[in-house]
Amino acid sequence: MTALEEMYRDLRPYAFAIAYRMLGSVSEAEDVVQDAFVRLSTSNLEGVASPKAYLATVTTRLSIDALRSARVRRESYVGPWLPEPLLTDPAAGPADVVETADSLSMAFLVVLETLSPVERAVFLLHDVFAYDYADIAPIVGKSEANCRQLATRARRHVEAGKPRFETSRSQRTELAQRFLAACAGADLDGLVSLLAGDAVFYGDGGEKGSGLKRAVLGGQNVARLVLGLTRRATLMGITIRPVEVNGEPGAMFFDADGTLISLIGIEIVGDRIQTIRGFVNPDKLGHLGPLSPLGRRDTSSGP
Repeated sequence: MTALEEMYRDLRPYAFAIAYRMLGSVSEAEDVVQDAFVRLSTSNLEGVASPKAYLATVTTRLSIDALRSARVRRESYVGPWLPEPLLTDPAAGPADVVETADSLSMAFLVVLETLSPVERAVFLLHDVFAYDYADIAPIVGKSEANCRQLATRARRHVEAGKPRFETSRSQRTELAQRFLAACAGADLDGLVSLLAGDAVFYGDGGEKGSGLKRAVLGGQNVARLVLGLTRRATLMGITIRPVEVNGEPGAMFFDADGTLISLIGIEIVGDRIQTIRGFVNPDKLGHLGPLSPLGRRDTSSGP
């Protein structure tokens, strides 16, 4: 194994962790990481004091450029734009669980979208990846004092919308199981009792998936929507597989051939389900396996 191959094996997960949190997209993060390693391969490795720091620098700079470009596309997105879902390991250890809950949750990634690309980079490098401001400054091309200001401003935005993990992982999983059971049993009252009064359902389909063009608000409305979708799924022979999505409970939906139709992530606050995020856009599901034609929008005559 060459030195570069060993670096790729050891440092690729680290580079992906930075890129995914920066971009909120698995596919775009993969592209950035690939590009970063291409640049690393053309560098004089003997002159690189710390390959990890070098890779973090290149990955962050590429992510800032990619995020600036992505912002333009996201402004014209059809319906609600959500970060791309990432399946996480329900068997992870306590330390990994804390890291996932703090910096990989859908709610956290959505809040990060309110930051500028450089604010996002400074905040993540300092608060999530434990870089000193002196090390962050040359990465983003700002002074150390400016980085402190950017991080403080970003932290205020994040704290204002920070997800509140008031229940344990096992409690969230148990509540999600009750939710899926109520769906299967067409139990409207049971669903309503599990949802917060101001619960929200977002359906991200983009131009290609049959998502919702606007959010559904209120526990009663969300419950009725979910039951309607469940009835249709039952008639079509769709099967459900519980999974963990960005550190939170979720489920994947498969057609009769076993190919993926959609995925949901369930955000729980206290003892109620606060937000359900559904993903039907095939561009955001492709990394999870073969996709079903079900749930896709006919784009032959435009969105």
